[in-house]
Amino acid sequence: MQTPLDVGVDVAKDSVMAACAAGSFAPRMVANRREALRAWLSTLPTGSRIGLESTGRYHRLLADLAHEMGFVVYVLNPKDTSYYAKGLGRRGKTDRVDAEVLARYVSKEHDKLHRYVPPSAEQRAIDRLLKRRAKLVVLKGALRATGEDLSECRRQLDDVLRRLALLIEKIDGHLRTLTQASETHRRSQQRLQTIVGIGPLVSTSLANEFTRIPFRSADAFIAHTGLDPRPWDSGQKTGRRRLSKRGPGELRRLLFIAAMAAARTPVWKPTYDRHRARGLPSTAALVVLARRIARVAWAVHYRQTDFDPARLAA
Repeated sequence: MQTPLDVGVDVAKDSVMAACAAGSFAPRMVANRREALRAWLSTLPTGSRIGLESTGRYHRLLADLAHEMGFVVYVLNPKDTSYYAKGLGRRGKTDRVDAEVLARYVSKEHDKLHRYVPPSAEQRAIDRLLKRRAKLVVLKGALRATGEDLSECRRQLDDVLRRLALLIEKIDGHLRTLTQASETHRRSQQRLQTIVGIGPLVSTSLANEFTRIPFRSADAFIAHTGLDPRPWDSGQKTGRRRLSKRGPGELRRLLFIAAMAAARTPVWKPTYDRHRARGLPSTAALVVLARRIARVAWAVHYRQTDFDPARLAA
């Protein structure tokens, strides 16, 4: 029986570069096509660990195919692997060097990494629509701000803004259709919307995360959102806490928006006011509230119960 290998793969649009931490095979280039990837993966020992960076979409084919064939797959944060390469003293960057760094990273750190969990087609579609919607909302706001003093182009600008609004509404319709298609997703979203401050869009994003990734605790989910405070202490010095901002940025933004809405409600306003009374700026108090809402959302989903404001007050 062959010993499982630790493999690093640097992914590009048309090809991937693979390297092995143990040097069991020379670094090789493989076309980023299903047939070529499947043929290469079939040469690896059963149980091998494969690490590759998140590239947006180019890594998905290899990650899904390797998982389907029974390999352990890690989709890594490029920022982490970049710091790791610098820590190793790597002064250059090539596809081969990147693949070798990824292979070593997987070999040394695999027990601390999270395995890749492929999303379903519906989950991937929801995630894609949420990201595109966020881009359109940002674009719409930028156009409105840019055109405030363009009276000579007001009519044309208003027409563009109306078209963007219609496009956003169409995306919202597609999101509702996808949500209704999954009974699990629909029920989770309904429960999440019982939380004061969480609306259809935020509940859709939360349900999509919860139904895909089995978070073991509320702390694990907070870390996933990037709302966890990062310590910065040394000796007698206690540094200022800052958010790690890891994980999906759009989910983090939506939770902050939910906190802004919740802070004006009788249910959550006492929590917000309490942190403001402690001297926290409004943004910091809203971040604390967003983190609290995220914890409640985790509990509502995994306990399969509706939100109870009385328990929050207690």
